[in-house]
Amino acid sequence: MMCTTTYALIMGQRHDLIPPVRGRALLRLMCLLLCLGWLWMSLPEATAAVFTPEDVGRVRQVNDAAISPDGRWIAYTVTRQRPATDQAGGNYTELHVINRATGESRPFVTGEVNVSAVQWRPDSRRITFLSSRGDKAKTQVWAIPVDGGEAVALTHAPENIRDYLWHPAGRRLFYVAAAPPSPREMALQKKGYDFVYYEEDFRHNNLYRQTVNVDGPAGEAEPLTENITVVDMALDASGQQMLLQFIEKNLVDYRYMFKKMALLDLATGQRRLIWDDPRKLGRAELSPDGRRVAFTAARDIRDHAVSQVYVMPLDGGEPRNLTPPDFLGHLERMTWRDDETLLVLAGEGVWNTLSTMPAGGGDRTVIFDGRTTGLVVHFPSFATDFKCFVMIGETPEIPGDIFLWQPGGEPQRLTELNPWLKEKNLGRQEVIRYRARDGLEIEGLLVYPVDYQPGTRYPLVVTVHGGPEAHYSNGWLNRYLNPAQVLAGKGYLVFHPNYRSSTGYGVERVMSTYADPAGTEFDDVADGITYLIDQGLADEQRVGLGGGSYGGYAAAWFSSYYTRLVRAVCMFVGISNVASKRGTTDIPYEELYVHSGEKLEKMWRLSLERSPVYYAHQSKTAVLILGGTEDTRVHPSQSFEYYRRLKMNDHPAVRLVQYPGEGHGNRRQPGRIDVLYRTLQWYDWYVRDRKPLDGPMPPLNISDRYGLDLPAE
Repeated sequence: MMCTTTYALIMGQRHDLIPPVRGRALLRLMCLLLCLGWLWMSLPEATAAVFTPEDVGRVRQVNDAAISPDGRWIAYTVTRQRPATDQAGGNYTELHVINRATGESRPFVTGEVNVSAVQWRPDSRRITFLSSRGDKAKTQVWAIPVDGGEAVALTHAPENIRDYLWHPAGRRLFYVAAAPPSPREMALQKKGYDFVYYEEDFRHNNLYRQTVNVDGPAGEAEPLTENITVVDMALDASGQQMLLQFIEKNLVDYRYMFKKMALLDLATGQRRLIWDDPRKLGRAELSPDGRRVAFTAARDIRDHAVSQVYVMPLDGGEPRNLTPPDFLGHLERMTWRDDETLLVLAGEGVWNTLSTMPAGGGDRTVIFDGRTTGLVVHFPSFATDFKCFVMIGETPEIPGDIFLWQPGGEPQRLTELNPWLKEKNLGRQEVIRYRARDGLEIEGLLVYPVDYQPGTRYPLVVTVHGGPEAHYSNGWLNRYLNPAQVLAGKGYLVFHPNYRSSTGYGVERVMSTYADPAGTEFDDVADGITYLIDQGLADEQRVGLGGGSYGGYAAAWFSSYYTRLVRAVCMFVGISNVASKRGTTDIPYEELYVHSGEKLEKMWRLSLERSPVYYAHQSKTAVLILGGTEDTRVHPSQSFEYYRRLKMNDHPAVRLVQYPGEGHGNRRQPGRIDVLYRTLQWYDWYVRDRKPLDGPMPPLNISDRYGLDLPAE
């Protein structure tokens, strides 16, 4: 009866309409049905169920979330990649709103839009955001009623607004925008006299104050600063004084290393400097009573990332470091819960935590731990009563959704942006630990092939993160430069090492790599490869490695110095010559203070010996070099240098592809799509299939994979 029913279901018929059969005929039918049933069940698993390159572009993620002050509504943005057929550009980002009482989510601003910086007007009746509408329109502050209606522009600034903040009374807002060019400057530009005066012709980003009438014309914007660039701002609860972070030159290097803090009296316009200490500086906020400032910052000028939490009285006292001694993590962001308590987000290994900390010093209390919840979360938004938190959460299976969490309870998932992922057969992702050659324990994430069978060795792809002031968390690891689940679906192991200069493991571990580029940190990666081979997981003859920026540096290093370990690399916006990189980057002081420690004149020899170009002649690794033509962080000349050194040493398998108009990472979808498919092609050709390095390279033209309707050749 079971076989007959199966046959009927397959044929779309009722089993009671099938005529009876006897003897051998029944036996043959049963065998046939069992085979058909087995094929029916196995085909989806073998083909359509894996995560594909096309799926990378389908993923939607929450990018920002804010709960209304009264706790009734949650505004959030959803980001999606432009389709391949759209005009080249960045991702689309839409605005959606959840009604907490009903759980219903409604789209508010959707389509081909880009919404950012979502905030609530203090009365909880309107959502505000940054957006531009129309060709060549400037980015303005817009407002839309939560109970329905059209969005209206609250500002009409002549230049793009970069950030904004509401006054607590809700009748004024403050925004940051570049000073507009003078009529003389505009006339010179029009006539072609628009010369570039390198690092001297910048325009400052000024702070403006504007009275807002949501039902009528806006007031005139009043400039509150000049001759400085405002980077960040925060108000006290009374709205009488503002905390400014600013830089004296509008250069990215100054944003990294030379931010200062000042108090601005909004009644008199007087500004008082309260912090002038070169080091990396994170968020800063005034206590509700306006008596203290809390901020995150590096421990000192050599610390390469924000890692500590400080509280400083505004009456002239010294800042106090609240970070626990020997803390094995990085305190990344904080806010005031009340006048005496801070809420702090920390990266601790591949997880993160939320804690409360007494502002006067004392033990922190962990209130949310990713290890127990299984969630990697962004910094939360919370209602004024501190009883309800809204978080963007992710897991190895969830790219990023809205979660509601009340202390003492379990996180409640409110959105499911990618229900189709349930139909995908994803590779298992787990945390692994191994010992480096000097005995230090290194942590990382390993994604197994979808069809993993114990005892089988698989081709391995190692993805090295950039920075190095960053780390992998145990969340969603599938983007155009790191398609972990696509690789898992194609039968690869995918390894993500948190080498010793990664954040999330304490400042002391990071400082062990100070002034030691490509030293023990990349030895950790090499030791991870050896560990996976020794464990019987990876095939030592089929190893690939890739990454961007500092991860691109690792790719170049492993294709030269460690060429014996890897068969192919994908180097994206990577470093090849440490010495020349220092002379062409837009962050030379950041590089000097937090990485090298000495000026180049004292480090010529070390810089040469830690440069992949120095070892290019010995490369036995297929090298794919990728990058943008407008990269100011790692200049395109780094790609040119490495390509030329390899070619001049008769390397048979090296290719350089550039993306016009792109900077340090591809913002527009054509470059993202090409990087995704080209790196997969490179790994398949040289790692999985082990094509000979001295044979033909993969096809150069891969436009048939872009998803475009193109004319025939």
